[in-house]
Amino acid sequence: MIIYNVNPCEIAVVIFFCEYFSSFVMMKNTITMSNQDIISYAKNKVSQNWGLAIVGSLVYAVITSIASMLSIGVILVSGPLSLGYAYWSLFILRKDRFEVEHLFDGFKNFVNALVTYLLMILLVFAWTLLLIVPGIIKALAYSQAIFILADEPETKGMDALRKSEAMMKGNKTKYFLMGLLFLLLGIACIFTLGIGFLFLAPVIQVSLAKFYDEVRRKYTGESIESEIDEIGTLEVE
Repeated sequence: MIIYNVNPCEIAVVIFFCEYFSSFVMMKNTITMSNQDIISYAKNKVSQNWGLAIVGSLVYAVITSIASMLSIGVILVSGPLSLGYAYWSLFILRKDRFEVEHLFDGFKNFVNALVTYLLMILLVFAWTLLLIVPGIIKALAYSQAIFILADEPETKGMDALRKSEAMMKGNKTKYFLMGLLFLLLGIACIFTLGIGFLFLAPVIQVSLAKFYDEVRRKYTGESIESEIDEIGTLEVE
């Protein structure tokens, strides 16, 4: 009897090529807007009120930093805050509204936000145990879950993750490359004594919101001529 020991590296390679091949199969789901255009669009939105955009990102960063000092605090706060940051960026993107209080709207859907966030972290960690590549792929696949929850607050955690995974088929490479671009911009900000980060942070978040809107439009066929109310329910006009 021949026993073949499967190497984790081999599993990672297989998963990588399966995902890479699926991106060609799912080309119909791939968004056509370039990353440069997405970032430029987001920058134009944010530039309507740099002051409030910077304040909003600073408030999010400060609360996250304070919560990270308390182990249980960061677990309880990260999900709702991430959801609130998604609300905030969607209001800027779709409504040209910069109210900082939207950062706290995620706490109105505390349980769903917490469960979705924890499931995402746990699943990405589990895939990372196979090596870093599967973990990165799953992190990209689940990247839209919080935005989905912002538009569809009644969606359960696993359903949001599954929908995100379906939306991101054919779009993970583009999202990954946008992340690399932001990394390079972040490195450049170091040479501005950190001042550049004040302007880069809100642009990054609104760019992620714009990416989500494009992916959602491609996946559902919906128009993004829509509104979100104070608790995040999507109302199509």
